[in-house]
Amino acid sequence: MYLVRSVRPRQWIKNTAVFAAVIFAGEILTPSKSFPVLYTFFIFCGLTSASYLINDVIDIKRDRIHYFKKNRPIASGKLSPKIALCVAAILLGISAVASYFLSIYLFVLVLGFMIIQLSYSLFFKHLILLDIIAIAGGFMLRVFAGALVVPISLSSWLILSTMMLALFLAIGKRRLEVTLLDQKVASEHRQTLSHYPLVLLDGLTFMMAIGALITYSFFTFNEPQIYHNQKFLSFLPETMSSPKWLMVSIPLVVYGIFRYLYLIYEKKEGESPERVLLHDLPLLISVVLWAGLVIAITHFL
Repeated sequence: MYLVRSVRPRQWIKNTAVFAAVIFAGEILTPSKSFPVLYTFFIFCGLTSASYLINDVIDIKRDRIHYFKKNRPIASGKLSPKIALCVAAILLGISAVASYFLSIYLFVLVLGFMIIQLSYSLFFKHLILLDIIAIAGGFMLRVFAGALVVPISLSSWLILSTMMLALFLAIGKRRLEVTLLDQKVASEHRQTLSHYPLVLLDGLTFMMAIGALITYSFFTFNEPQIYHNQKFLSFLPETMSSPKWLMVSIPLVVYGIFRYLYLIYEKKEGESPERVLLHDLPLLISVVLWAGLVIAITHFL
């Protein structure tokens, strides 16, 4: 039970980023395309769980002074660090071997992901700004991984919007840590937190929120529309014969980002994005509606 909590299955939500390329290409319902991406998703689940175990062992002393991380099995002493490291090694080995047999390109990317995650745990998390960029880099590699195994070309605007959204979430996480921990505890838990002034984090948060909205809007406008249902289009007026249907999803993205900002500044949530997503019903509904709308547009229109 403690081991299951430590591998943090709730964090696997982040790995759904591997499906981005195949969904926007309208190929998620094609088995030859979707199955390799599904395997890639499970590979990254193993990688992320291993990285969390390693990170918790490295941060065991710092986590013990954090307001909720102190309850994690490794920090609280309920799970042995040796067992955690052994399981992490097994997960890393299985993930690396599985990626090699799936695609040599994926194998190289997986090695890069491992290096970034380990470097983050050992170095980058202690360097202001680079800690945020390293987190965003992990999201970027997930998107590239999903495109490499199919393979599918990636839109530059999709890459940029993913990067902006990842930075937005990472900065929001840092802001909540600085807000909820007093200055002394914050510096003891993570030294970089004492170097993040709130005014800087606020500026970066809004900057990345705007960046995510703009880049996603440009992505929907520039993404070529593949029509699957000519009969449906025949009922539309001529002025809507060749619209950019993905732009219909922009209001949901706007609401989702606005809602997340509200949760950060009013509800004091956002320290754990996946927890916020699963527990805030309006945000969860908007994400589900967005995903359903994108799949419907890219696969059935």
